[in-house]
Amino acid sequence: MTKERPAAGTAPANAPPRIEILLVGMNGDLRGKQIPLEAEKKVWDGSVRLPSSTQSLDIWGDDNDDITGLSLSVGDPDGAVLPDRRSLAAMPWAPDGSKQVLATMHEFDGAPSFMCPRAILAELLKRFEARGLTPVVATELEFYVVEDDWRETGKPRPPERLTYRGKPNGFQLYDMNATDALDDYLQTVRAWAREMELPADATTAEFGHGQFEINLLHRPDALAAADDCIYLKRIAEQAARRHGLKSTCMAKPYADQAGSGLHVHASIVDREGRNILDAKGGDPVRLKSVCAGMLKTMRQAQLIFAPFANSYRRFQPGSFAPVDIDWGFGHRGTAIRIPDSQGPAARIEHRVAGADVNPYLLLTAILGGMLLGLDEDLDPGAATEPGKDPVGVERLTHDFLTAVEEFSASPFIADVFGERYRKLYGDTKRKEAITYLRTVSDFDYQTYLPRL
Repeated sequence: MTKERPAAGTAPANAPPRIEILLVGMNGDLRGKQIPLEAEKKVWDGSVRLPSSTQSLDIWGDDNDDITGLSLSVGDPDGAVLPDRRSLAAMPWAPDGSKQVLATMHEFDGAPSFMCPRAILAELLKRFEARGLTPVVATELEFYVVEDDWRETGKPRPPERLTYRGKPNGFQLYDMNATDALDDYLQTVRAWAREMELPADATTAEFGHGQFEINLLHRPDALAAADDCIYLKRIAEQAARRHGLKSTCMAKPYADQAGSGLHVHASIVDREGRNILDAKGGDPVRLKSVCAGMLKTMRQAQLIFAPFANSYRRFQPGSFAPVDIDWGFGHRGTAIRIPDSQGPAARIEHRVAGADVNPYLLLTAILGGMLLGLDEDLDPGAATEPGKDPVGVERLTHDFLTAVEEFSASPFIADVFGERYRKLYGDTKRKEAITYLRTVSDFDYQTYLPRL
């Protein structure tokens, strides 16, 4: 039976409608303002203000002014929060008539902030536009649904409807019993996606207990595709609240269950709408060069694909998360998979990122690598074949701090994200990695204290 308890903080039934103007932070978090709908004009006339440092906050919400110098030391100046009208959408969980819109932070001279993830992706897309090219992008988001008592227990547990006497029923890959058990929740997600006009497609049960995947259809606008992904994450969480549950995009919420990824499918079309990666029955030379560009820059960009300490728990041999920097045709164990090399559907699938990734930064890193492969003739090496180990390839790192240092030293990152953002992101993540390393865990106490 559906749990109909209201979520904490649910507005009263007679609450007035509102519009929310939203910025996406460094960690994919949403920050912004709620504005009464009768005052909506201020959203569109550009008079909404927030401190520019809003875009520099770390996972704990700290502005780290001591290491960034972007907050109080310079007076914590405001920026202009300018909405993207294309992202205006309904807000189905809020009072009738409520809306939401995604925005980009701008300086008062009119320039987009170097710290704004939406602006960073938009700037990269100008390079494709200058070449007469358009990336076509789709995302596949995996996430877990858990019981909403995690604050009391200190850890997640699968929805009771997927357990028997408190124990999970087993792996649930493509199991319709699992989707049926949470059908009320999943139908709310789908209904709200439809109301918000998101191009949501298939929903499937994944391996983990309470893990699901929702596919979003291809968009010939990478910025809109990233917007779709942010909105889908928000829908998943808001719908979970409605049903007395919690959704999470942690990359690895359970040690003994599959991690959650965010896979990206991408192709490139020219001004005539032709897929330039189409091999047309021959050797997919251009497609392979694009793969090589992403492989060449993958270690440098891994901090984008795996932005938190927990992210690195996902990279385990024998799982569907890649550990090698390799590619293959139709091979789901590789970092870059080519599902199709012929016809309009010729594309790559990037399988490295976790569900915890910031989609704007993710697409910037992927498309930056693809652009490198378009501008140079690169060889990705031999394709990894099913049942065989990759030959002569580098591995992804399993270490958060190593990823920070490789990101921070990368000329590719400086070129694609901007040198100032490379420093901001790298310095902020270095603090997070060091804080993680300094934290003594229950594992340490359980393993070492009794024996040493």
